[in-house]
Amino acid sequence: MGRARRLDHVGITVADLEAATAFFVGLGLEVEGRMTMEGEFVDTVIGIPGSRSEIVMLRPPDGGAGVELSRFLRPDHEPGSPTAMSTELGLRNVAFEVEDLPAALERLAADGYGLVGGVGEYERVWRMAYVRGPEGIIVALAERIG
Repeated sequence: MGRARRLDHVGITVADLEAATAFFVGLGLEVEGRMTMEGEFVDTVIGIPGSRSEIVMLRPPDGGAGVELSRFLRPDHEPGSPTAMSTELGLRNVAFEVEDLPAALERLAADGYGLVGGVGEYERVWRMAYVRGPEGIIVALAERIG
């Protein structure tokens, strides 16, 4: 049986590729590459004939799993629910460990990105918060405190 070897990346479709890229770069991810995808290969894989998308691949400095941001040039993207909460089925958040949660939240707030709920603490080991990023993406930020 074919088994997963590692998590390579999480793909997120966005309408504003520049704003989403700036948001994730601001969290400390680095742009690994940028390209346009179209043709038989991608049409076959995603099941959308005639598609064309622009992609930015980002990775954390440690080289771990990445975030692939895609903006469809054709066909038009389908709007999602920018206010989706954790109870809505489907991929609900992408999580990152940060060094200084209060500083990260302050910087994101200055850019207009607010908390979904509040800052929680789990057994004096983790401090965590959900932030509503560009286009409603929920980003979990966690800081190890113990």
